[in-house]
Amino acid sequence: MDYDITISGGGIAGLTAAAAFAQAGFSTLVVDPTAPVTEREAEGSDLRTTAFLQPAQAFLEDIGLWTRLADHAMPLQTMRIVDAGGAVSEPRVTKDFDAGDISDKPFGWNLPNWLLRRELAARLGELAQVDFRPGTGTTGLFTREGEARVSLSDGSRIRTRLVIAADGRNSPMRQAAGIGVRTTRFGQKALAFAVTHPIPHGNVSTEVHRTGGPFTLVPLPDFEGRPSSAIVWMDDGAKSEQRMALDKTAFEQEMSERSCHLFGPLELASRRTIWPIIAREAEQLAGQRLALVAEAAHVVPPIGAQGLNMSLRDLVTLRDLAMAQPDRLGDAAMLDAYHRRRITDIRARVAGITALNRISQMSSQPLRDLRARGLDTLYSMKPVRTSLMKLGLGASG
Repeated sequence: MDYDITISGGGIAGLTAAAAFAQAGFSTLVVDPTAPVTEREAEGSDLRTTAFLQPAQAFLEDIGLWTRLADHAMPLQTMRIVDAGGAVSEPRVTKDFDAGDISDKPFGWNLPNWLLRRELAARLGELAQVDFRPGTGTTGLFTREGEARVSLSDGSRIRTRLVIAADGRNSPMRQAAGIGVRTTRFGQKALAFAVTHPIPHGNVSTEVHRTGGPFTLVPLPDFEGRPSSAIVWMDDGAKSEQRMALDKTAFEQEMSERSCHLFGPLELASRRTIWPIIAREAEQLAGQRLALVAEAAHVVPPIGAQGLNMSLRDLVTLRDLAMAQPDRLGDAAMLDAYHRRRITDIRARVAGITALNRISQMSSQPLRDLRARGLDTLYSMKPVRTSLMKLGLGASG
């Protein structure tokens, strides 16, 4: 056998999986057709950010990654939900979730995706059990009861006990295994970029809800001496495309208005990127000698910092199963157990975030008023608010 584990995909989830399994003692190959872009201003860098919630941070600490990330991470102490769905773009309802209500730690810690890739790739270089091959992709999968054989773009073929598909929403390994998906399209696209602003964010992550989708500001470290935030702006696809084409001055004026001027005039501090918003879930999380994780298994709109945190729960579950019975790595019993342990949570979260996104898209005034009243009532009840906060941090109920 060439490797215990072969990971298809070198994004954040794939690199994290490689670090986790290598530290657990499994020989691990991770491949990706493109090398990770690890500089903020480089072409193709991922300007989105990831908020690691408390359970995710604990996992990263456990596998030796957090020491590399802690100095770059911006703590998120408060999540603020704002409804701005009135006749003009101004706050009608504002509700705060303070992490102090349930814990002595922040909700989470925010990091830019390009920096995560840089630190993850550096960590893999420290681990003798990892073979990281950027620039090499997976091209084929053949499985039988005792092993999998993975064909690579360099012409080689690898024998392995377990294949982990962390190769994105259009996963080649999932397709090779014939596993179907269910997809929901919202007609939305999201713009992602960084801004500076005169009013400090105070470690508050803010979601401003208005017709079309949420406008989310997540704290970043100061940039060139000014307070800075990462923004994800979801809206109707055509409107997002139009904004992508605006000149800098017009774009800044429009995004400042959409933010309800909560942090003063926003100034663009990066290039803009755009991507389509969908929800997707795989019909099965495993096939013969194959486990699906992250966006190969589930895709959700960027609401409530759930996407990568769901992915890390996949990795925790898979790693724990592997460590409990290393001799059964990749066999049918292990992969059946992985599917059973994760599928209910995944389906519930995909359904819940899909519903939240549909609510955020409401365009008629009566429905917008209903959304505001529901938001006010729901988040004003402390037992409900506390339960929602715990659920958001990954509790099962």
